[in-house]
Amino acid sequence: MTDTEHFNIHDYLVPGKRAHLVGIGGVSMRPLGLVLQMKGMTITGSDMNSSVSTQELEHNGIRVSIGHSAENIRGADCIIRTAAVHNDNPEIAAARALGIPVFERAEAWGVIMQRYKHAICIAGTHGKTTTSSMVTHIFLQAEKNPTVMIGGNLPILGAGHRVGQGDYIIMESCEYCNSFLNFFPTTALILNIEEDHLDFFKDLADIQASFRRFAELVPNGGTVVANGEDENTMKALDGLDVVTFGMQPGYRVYGTNFSEDYRSFDLYAGDQFFCHLNLRVYGRHNAQNAIAAAAVAWCYGIDAEAIQDGLASFGGAGRRMEYKGSYHGADVYDDYAHHPGELHALFTAARMMGYKRIIAAFQPHTYTRTAALFDDFVRELQLPDVTILAEIYAARERNTIGISSRDLCTQIPGSSYCSTLPQVTQQLRDLAQPGDLILTVGAGDIYRVGDSLCRKED
Repeated sequence: MTDTEHFNIHDYLVPGKRAHLVGIGGVSMRPLGLVLQMKGMTITGSDMNSSVSTQELEHNGIRVSIGHSAENIRGADCIIRTAAVHNDNPEIAAARALGIPVFERAEAWGVIMQRYKHAICIAGTHGKTTTSSMVTHIFLQAEKNPTVMIGGNLPILGAGHRVGQGDYIIMESCEYCNSFLNFFPTTALILNIEEDHLDFFKDLADIQASFRRFAELVPNGGTVVANGEDENTMKALDGLDVVTFGMQPGYRVYGTNFSEDYRSFDLYAGDQFFCHLNLRVYGRHNAQNAIAAAAVAWCYGIDAEAIQDGLASFGGAGRRMEYKGSYHGADVYDDYAHHPGELHALFTAARMMGYKRIIAAFQPHTYTRTAALFDDFVRELQLPDVTILAEIYAARERNTIGISSRDLCTQIPGSSYCSTLPQVTQQLRDLAQPGDLILTVGAGDIYRVGDSLCRKED
């Protein structure tokens, strides 16, 4: 987005320099600011809204300006921005006018990554946060003392990041805007590839090409670990040497003898029994994520006991089937699912939990995704017993398409539409009964509904 060819980012991310982070409250930007501060830099930042994230940064001595203004960059040696911030942002425009270098968030993480002997980068359309969290649990159990960056809160860390003293960095790696192509993986894990982020990518083939370039970043002596059962992934990686994983024999690492809820199964590696896994999280998708995490650990020679114990200690990441509390005898959970494939995995897993009814309040994320995958959303949103649709969360977009959640509602029998989150909350209050599972679902601010519901038990 910005011409930085005359500037070397390595010269700027050093102790004593001042970096200003635009969009510092984001899930990847917040830990970036804290990690750079710990490495001796002076950090400031800005964000559109005050939040728990910005409050944490201020608590740690980082000055955060709410709202974007050219004044905010005063004294900065360089600017780092999130992918959602464009050149018309007043801080970016001011920096460019003054000749202050503007770098992308992913570039900064790439610099940090190069300081580690082993960089484990976890990519895929779905499951990145959960699998990154599982890998983290295993590597902590194995006492590898990793540095970690995850796109969500992990209870064992009390945050979404960790600064370790070992040789390993575990990095959730996003394909949006080709961000992960700025990374330096020694191990690249690819969980799956589906159509998504079609506001940036042209089509599935374009997405596959990006993932292939990501895999090709792995140097000689490194490892590419891939889902052998995902046709799109294997097509993208055709001709590359990969360690495959799957949920049946025929792969380098695979699971078998699954329990009905997928929480218990045997793990085989290299056609030999390796260990038995007992998970705390439900569903086929989480079993698959666990096999992927175990495959990475196996490639590093981590023993079966550490893998068993690490995965057994994992109870979920923040906003990934996260228990929020109860209301009128109904249990309330929150989940980040915002793609039809994720919704299918979530609702299928929820069916295994034994509730009388599943009530889902879903907030679509971005207009382009909703339009591009409209029919898939309609199909998956018929799986709950009751579906409530909040209005689309705009995120980085403007509604130039003229689409609304009301359009989904007209195609989903028995569903209802709410234009505001307070309306969603009230409808859930009216519906809740003992034995219900209430799910607030989406990548926007729908989690506020669950928070409000559980605060106001009556």
